[in-house]
Amino acid sequence: MNLFPENQLLIATHNTGKLEEFKYLLKDLNLKILSSKDLNLDEPNETENSFIGNARIKSKISCLQSNLPSLADDSGLQVHALGNKPGVYTADWAFTDKGRDFKKAMHRVWNELIETKQQEPFSANFICTLVLTFPNGNEEIFEGIVNGIITWPMRGRDGHGYDPIFVPDGHKKTFGEMTNFEKNKISHRSIALKKFISFYMDRIN
Repeated sequence: MNLFPENQLLIATHNTGKLEEFKYLLKDLNLKILSSKDLNLDEPNETENSFIGNARIKSKISCLQSNLPSLADDSGLQVHALGNKPGVYTADWAFTDKGRDFKKAMHRVWNELIETKQQEPFSANFICTLVLTFPNGNEEIFEGIVNGIITWPMRGRDGHGYDPIFVPDGHKKTFGEMTNFEKNKISHRSIALKKFISFYMDRIN
């Protein structure tokens, strides 16, 4: 049974950088990728205290408003020495009156790590939880995790968010120093999306 009858998929995001990452990772699928921004959909408040809860809010509301299969993610950085903070508040740590400032957020992570007086390496992970909602109410969940360490000072200008202070296990470069091709082979979002791609291929064949 083809759950994507019009070959359309809504990515429930207003974040241009995130949308481009999705489009790149899904480019080999026969899907027309739309975003919440394309359809002028409202950006819902993320009121849950878990990644899956916030992804579900975005996915369900976007699906109801568009009547399209809607894929939403909630993702974030978990620093173990900080009790897995910032976690679901990853974007909130970057909040300013003028928009998000991730340099400010990265400084906060490092300053709080120094205050713990713990020794390096500071282990951390990036987690991505995807929720896919269909107009019939069915839901699928896909998760990806990549482990690594926090480094300082910031390194690299590519990527987005906290990428310049995160070095994934088995690598010497931060996500911020990697090309999109390098990062997209190993990132938390790519791991989760590969699970979605497997689901999609199984359903259309």
